[in-house]
Amino acid sequence: MRKVISIYVIFAVLCSPALVLDSKKTGYVGGTIAGLKEGTEGKSSALDENNFVFEHKNGKLLIPYKDVEELEYGQKAGRRVAVAILVSPLAIFSKKRKHYLTISYKNEAGKGQAAVFELGKDVIRTMLSSLEARTGKQIQYQDEEAKKSAKGN
Repeated sequence: MRKVISIYVIFAVLCSPALVLDSKKTGYVGGTIAGLKEGTEGKSSALDENNFVFEHKNGKLLIPYKDVEELEYGQKAGRRVAVAILVSPLAIFSKKRKHYLTISYKNEAGKGQAAVFELGKDVIRTMLSSLEARTGKQIQYQDEEAKKSAKGN
């Protein structure tokens, strides 16, 4: 019976729809963007002089910096359950942080929009710094831990 339960748990964890991002990628978690499915994975960039760019397999999303009203960064820590089950029970004591960026902006019609992205750990600092510089808006941090993480302190 234990074997059957273990196999079921492993299968459920491995087949869950949660994003598992490469450290340099970005995932669209949700928001008000019509035509962009939650869980879409791609690459984000703030290198364009006029737009935040999210490129994914079905196209790209452009958010003009001039239309950005607010930027928010937060994180969520969770346990590495799948790793613990598959590799070592000691791995359950390690944490995996997920990093979230919310961009609130106005579309061409002047209506409020929001997009929530999960950022890979290697793009967080440069993305946040670039967005602050390009938009002229300060990042709002959900808590002190997020602020320390983003600033590298």
